[in-house]
Amino acid sequence: MNFSDFGELDGLGEVLILHGLNVFYAVVLLIVGWWVASLIERLVTRALSATHRVDPTIVGFAASLARYSVLVFVGIAVLQRFGIQTTSIIAVLGATSLAIGLALQGTLQNVSAGVMLLLFRPFKVGDAVEVGGQAGTVKGLSLFTTEIASGDNVQVLMPNSRVWGGPIVNKSVYGARSFSFSLELKPDADIEGVMADGLAFLKADPRVAAAPGPSAAISKIALDRVEIGFSGWASAADAGGARGDLVAYLRSRIMDGASKPS
Repeated sequence: MNFSDFGELDGLGEVLILHGLNVFYAVVLLIVGWWVASLIERLVTRALSATHRVDPTIVGFAASLARYSVLVFVGIAVLQRFGIQTTSIIAVLGATSLAIGLALQGTLQNVSAGVMLLLFRPFKVGDAVEVGGQAGTVKGLSLFTTEIASGDNVQVLMPNSRVWGGPIVNKSVYGARSFSFSLELKPDADIEGVMADGLAFLKADPRVAAAPGPSAAISKIALDRVEIGFSGWASAADAGGARGDLVAYLRSRIMDGASKPS
C-alpha cells in the first residue's frame, strides 16, 4: 500500500465524517423541530380556547395549520443541510399546489366558506335556521359541510359554500318569534265563535306571550269563503309547538260540527 492509498482513505474518512455529522444534525433538527411544532400547536390551542368566541373546530384547524407550517420549514432546513437545492423543490411544490387548487376549487370554496362561518358564527348548534333552501335545526358545522336536521328529523348535509353564499335566516337569535295561522270557513259558518274560541285557546296557552297578546281577525272575505287570521308571540323554541296546537284545536272544533272549512 503506497501513500496515495492512505490519502484516499483519509479523504473517504473525511467524507464519511462529514456525512455522519450532517445525518446527526438532521436528526437533531427533526427532533427539535417536531418538539417546537408540537409546542406551537399546544400554544395556539390554548390561546384560541381561552376565548369562547372561537369555535372549537376552528381551534383545531388553526393549531394543525401552525404545526404543519413549522414542520414544512424544518423539512426544508433538513434538505438544505444535505446540500439539496430547495429552490426548485419549492417551485415544484408551488406548481403542484396550484394544480391541486384548481382541481379542488369547489372543495376549497367549501373550506373558505366554513372558515367564514366559524369566524363570524351567524348561527350555532341548536339554532333553527333556513339556509340554502333548507329549513331545520343546526346539528353540526365542519370545514366542509353544515349538518341540519329537517323538520321530520332527517339529516341534511349542505356544502358550506351554499350556506355562506345565500341568505341565512336564523329564527333563534331573538328571544321571541311571531307565528300565524289562516283558516278558511264558509260564509254561513260560526265565524265569530271560531274566532273567539281560537283567541281564548291562545290566551290560555302559557307559551304564548301576553304582551303583545294574541289576535284573531277576519283577513279576507269572498263570496264562497271567509278567511280568519290568528297570530301570537312565543319563544323561538315554543312558537312552532304553539302554532301546531292551535291548528289541532281548530281542526277538532271544526270536526265537531261547529263549522266546516271551505
